[in-house]
Amino acid sequence: MARKSLQELSGIADTIARSGAKPGEKAARTSAPALGALQGSLASIREIDPQLIDDWGPTDRLEEFTSVNPEEDAESFESLKESIKSGGQQVPILVRRSKTEGRYEAIFGRRRLRACRELGIKVRANVQDLDDATALLAKGLENAARRNLSFYEKARFAEAIREAGHDTATIRQVLNLSKSGLSHLTKVSENVPRKVGDQIGAAPKSGRPKWTVLAELFGSGKLSEGLALRVLASAASLSSDERVEALLRGAAKRGTRQSSAQKEVTAIGGVSIKSSQSAVSLSVKKNGTHAAFAAWLDRNLEDIIKRSYAEFTEMNSQDEN
Repeated sequence: MARKSLQELSGIADTIARSGAKPGEKAARTSAPALGALQGSLASIREIDPQLIDDWGPTDRLEEFTSVNPEEDAESFESLKESIKSGGQQVPILVRRSKTEGRYEAIFGRRRLRACRELGIKVRANVQDLDDATALLAKGLENAARRNLSFYEKARFAEAIREAGHDTATIRQVLNLSKSGLSHLTKVSENVPRKVGDQIGAAPKSGRPKWTVLAELFGSGKLSEGLALRVLASAASLSSDERVEALLRGAAKRGTRQSSAQKEVTAIGGVSIKSSQSAVSLSVKKNGTHAAFAAWLDRNLEDIIKRSYAEFTEMNSQDEN
């Protein structure tokens, strides 16, 4: 049977949500006109051995890219698992048949799938024959219906879809974006290092303006990955939104320091150190009290600088400007 196209698949996220809704509950509504009711989809729901189902496609939630708060993530997952154990799996996952005979690919519902695996029970799954583009659209819509993605999660999801080989039109349709909307997401994903984003997390309350500022700071070289990771390491106990604020404050303080007037310090051994926006220099007189030290420094300074630079490059993934 030929795989359904985007036009032929209509309302799969809404239909699946309705199939698992308890009496009196309202199913989540989707805003995508391309998805109307898929007739007969409920007949495709069956119970499948979780061991026969493989993950498919790019991840959409940041918690699937990384675990910034492992304890919180574990608590949330254990709550889901206990809910399925006591009340059954209310909402089916979506799968399609794999090219490998007898196996399936999970389009969405990975946490429910994992919970059923750990409970040792079969998972309720809606089996549909979907092409890649349709599967991505269903994945994006189901997630939007159940939990809105944050701005940064959208940026990472768009990046993951692109890296999976899909074009701009598909990304825009999956995330319901305008051209400018996708451009804003791309600016963030291209400029904010992934390691930094992983350490920040989803930041659900931090929208485009704050992420755009961060992207511009990284893009202009005013904020480096090394500095950002050090700031975030000291902010590990904060929420993901507070981490964004901490980074912005750290960058602002650093900018203030860089714009300050030239400083001169006399250190140990009579060495004078001058620091300005454009240069750092040191000097020590070769006569007088510190003549011997000055002569020794003259002979060994090159080696000292080499060792210091090697230590710096080892500790930092990139230079700070």
